[in-house]
Amino acid sequence: METATTGRIHSWDLSTGVDGPGTRFVLFVSGCPLRCLYCANPDTWHLRDGRQATVDEVMTEIEKYRRFVSVAGGGVTLTGGEPLLQSAFTGALLRRCKEAGLHTALDTSGLLGARATDELLADTDLVLLDIKAFDIATYRKLTGGALAPSLTFATRLDRLGIPVWIRYVLVPGWTDDPAAVDGLGAFLAGLGNVDRVDVLPFHKLGASKYDALGIPFPLRDNPVPEPATTERVREQFRAHGLAAH
Repeated sequence: METATTGRIHSWDLSTGVDGPGTRFVLFVSGCPLRCLYCANPDTWHLRDGRQATVDEVMTEIEKYRRFVSVAGGGVTLTGGEPLLQSAFTGALLRRCKEAGLHTALDTSGLLGARATDELLADTDLVLLDIKAFDIATYRKLTGGALAPSLTFATRLDRLGIPVWIRYVLVPGWTDDPAAVDGLGAFLAGLGNVDRVDVLPFHKLGASKYDALGIPFPLRDNPVPEPATTERVREQFRAHGLAAH
């Protein structure tokens, strides 16, 4: 049973620039309701695969790096998996990080956005919102989930005035359709809280994890995007007045 003080985590790492501003302590929380065909972290899918940890234990680890990440203009990012699958634990961690004076970021698909209480979001300085596709049928085939909750969550974040970085994984044959990209660009341009859009080229760096787990990597034979395609998609977002990287 989920409690506010205990959760299941996969691992943690330090990163710069890709998981929010500055150098960040990135905590990978276990468990995810989606099965994205391009997922690079299949080892985070199941709660049972993580190790149990208390909020105090995680904060003790974060404290070792608090000065370093603060001086580097960073903070703490909760990712996964899907942090909102363990929303009470995630909320408690965000609260403790805010009390410690750390910038907080939440990386989420938005599928479980309804689980994010206003109190949890009040302790979140930045949301990294992964919008997997903008065509409803494509989203379902690509992730096994529904698009609508992510868009509803995006609208709610705008209403609350919480800054958002959009993450969009560019997968040839799946998320590179110009009309769908324009549709997403128009939707995002209608929000007032989108600071940037990160177009992330699909890669196969997680293939070895699938091999180790003995499960097939669905997009093993799918091509990676050409640089020209990646730039074209970024330009489409820029055409809507969005800062695309």
